[in-house]
Amino acid sequence: MEIPKTMRAAVYRGVNDVRVETVPVPEIGPGEVLVKIHTCGICGTDLKKIHTGSHSAPRVFGHEMSGTVAKVGEGVTGFAVGDRVMAYHHIPCGECFYCRKQTFAQCETYKKVGCTAGFEPSGGGFAEYIRVMDWIVKRGLVKIPDGVPFEQAAFIEPVNTCYKAIEMLGLQSDETVLVIGQGPIGILLSVLAHRTGATVLTSDLYAERHVIAAKYGLNHPLDARGDVVAAAKSATEGRGADVALVAVGGNSLIKVAMDAIRPGGRVMLFAATQHGEAPFDPAAVCMDEKTLMGSYSASVAIQDDVTKLVLEGYSTGFDLTQLISHRFSIEDSVAAIELASNPQPDSMKIVIQPGA
Repeated sequence: MEIPKTMRAAVYRGVNDVRVETVPVPEIGPGEVLVKIHTCGICGTDLKKIHTGSHSAPRVFGHEMSGTVAKVGEGVTGFAVGDRVMAYHHIPCGECFYCRKQTFAQCETYKKVGCTAGFEPSGGGFAEYIRVMDWIVKRGLVKIPDGVPFEQAAFIEPVNTCYKAIEMLGLQSDETVLVIGQGPIGILLSVLAHRTGATVLTSDLYAERHVIAAKYGLNHPLDARGDVVAAAKSATEGRGADVALVAVGGNSLIKVAMDAIRPGGRVMLFAATQHGEAPFDPAAVCMDEKTLMGSYSASVAIQDDVTKLVLEGYSTGFDLTQLISHRFSIEDSVAAIELASNPQPDSMKIVIQPGA
């Protein structure tokens, strides 16, 4: 595979400033792999970094990615040029205190990003090529079988984050789950909750999103403009849902979720990734024995299960490509980020496809 000297990339230059530029194709070292990106999804965390300036510039973001091995470094085994792969951008050390406690996202190695399109490592999927570093090659590079589209495989990392949250909740088949928000992540959380046998109530402002959710067997839609708390209680003999998942950023929704669950129920924060303060009733936690919990990023403990689910699921009813509403070339990636930042009723998962 002939590799060019330069490539096109969507480069973050500052707050709300992303530019499509020509940059060098990254060099790889021993134990590393160069991947030609086919598809990269735009994640809410990418957008948060772009709009808040939380990270220094310049960088190339994008981490929900899949593509083809273009070059392998010295000492790499198990991968060859032409292999179809997806890459996790975070992999923990496996040995520190937090890894021993299975709290992988707090591991210092995990917090380092192991994929880059140049500049400070930040994923790099909004570019034509990425360099995958050695510790990611060893434990975070996954082969994609023939017959599974790159678009499906690009969902492995986000599905892992959702699967982790659902597993933490320990759902039972007699439970009712309220999922607030039916964007791509909200639908993934809902589908995974539904697979446990639980009854899933889905809340969103847009009827168009409920139509997509219905394709995955989610058939208890709630209009978020109505009284979601009352609807949750109505569906549960007046008790309230056993679990509420908050899949939309917005601290005001934490109170809605807490009010919508029964005494002894659980609220899972999934999209509360910005610091701030959120009021909630402490007596609801103490006297009503409600649990407020959170889940962030992916888990290596479930990596194999998630890989199997996503790769085999394409042909067995878990076709995630149906969540993709818009596909953009690398040249149009600024427009892709703009649309993802301003969701429309008909917009769901938006992907950039440098290699399509």
